[in-house]
Formats: sequence, structure tokens, C-alpha cells
Amino acid sequence: MTVVKICGLTNLADALAAAEAGADLLGFVLVPSSPRAITIEQAGEVVAALRARGVNVPCVGVVAGLTPSQALAARERARLDLLQVHDEDAEALAAALHPAVIVARRVEGAESLPGLARIPAFAYLLDSRGVERRSGAVAPWAWGLLHTAGLPGRVIVAGGLDPWNVAGAVRAARPYGVDVASGVESAPGRKDRAAVTRFIRAVREVDNEYQC
Repeated sequence: MTVVKICGLTNLADALAAAEAGADLLGFVLVPSSPRAITIEQAGEVVAALRARGVNVPCVGVVAGLTPSQALAARERARLDLLQVHDEDAEALAAALHPAVIVARRVEGAESLPGLARIPAFAYLLDSRGVERRSGAVAPWAWGLLHTAGLPGRVIVAGGLDPWNVAGAVRAARPYGVDVASGVESAPGRKDRAAVTRFIRAVREVDNEYQC
């Protein structure tokens, strides 16, 4: 089954709704500059409330600009299962956090993929943000690229996904997982519960196709 990560959660109600809809990973952005940012303390409160309700879906904190010791402290304070780190921090943090780390990289083409294999991680998240058509509109990247990339381990794809195009991405890439934030929102940091349900249902429908 394809793992579904619902990211950019900012409150307990949305986290509960995502878990009830069948999300496999719940993501919290701990980067202050993000429109979906929450503090480490707020994330910890949500995670604690989830656990108190018997919700054991793994929780992921998205971080940037932290030292390994700061990242480890953030993970402990917020009671997170995994941290998601980005290129500029990846190697040092992955070494400190392994195996509880997702390494994220922005993808613009095949040239963006080399080098990931040397970074130990639970999974690799490939994000198409920044890829633009000539018109300037952000476009999902060529998911089929994963078939020839030969990346090791678990690969999560992200960027431009929504309930209407995620099935095509899963069919093309056959990834370990998919990640969505803005594609299931009513406003930045506020999830549209119906959209979350449609997104997960679309992924499961493709999963069922491959099981038949």
C-alpha cells in the first residue's frame, strides 16, 4: 500500500481528521517562515493529544537550519517519530537522526537525484516545488523519472499533488509514498476534510488496481 503523508497540520482537529481518513504519516512544519508553521511546543501538544486518544499514526516534524543537537531536542520535546530535513542540513542531521529521518530534495530533473544514496535515511522525499512551465505555472515533475533513477530505499513524491492528480502520480511513479499539504487545504494550515478523504481514497483506488 502507498504511504500517504498529510503535511502542514497545525491543529488537533485536522490531525484527527487526517488519521481517521487513513493517513499513514502526519506532518508538522516547525520552520517559522512557513505559512503552515507551528512551534515545537504546539506540535508536542497535538502529538500528546493524539496519543491520549489512542491515535498512533507516526508523526513527522519538518525542520530547517537546526544543528544535530537542536534537531534531536526538537524531536524529543515534540514527541515526534521522524524528522524531515532538507538538502542544506541533510548529511549531518541524517547521521545524527538515523534511522528516524526523511531526507527531502527539490527535483528539477535527473540531475537533482544523484548523491541521495550516500545519505542514510528512513525515506527520501522528492519535491517538485520550483519546477515551472514557461507560462510560470508550477507543474508536477515527470513522475516516471523514478523508474530510471534507481534510487535506493523508500521514495516519497511531493509537489503539486491534489485529489485529482495523485492517482496519475502513483500510477506513473509507483512510489513508497506521497506527500500533500496545500493540495488538501481550505486555507494555509487549515485542511479541507473532504479533500483529505478524496486524496487518500484516490491513492487507495490505485493500490487496489495493483492488488487485483
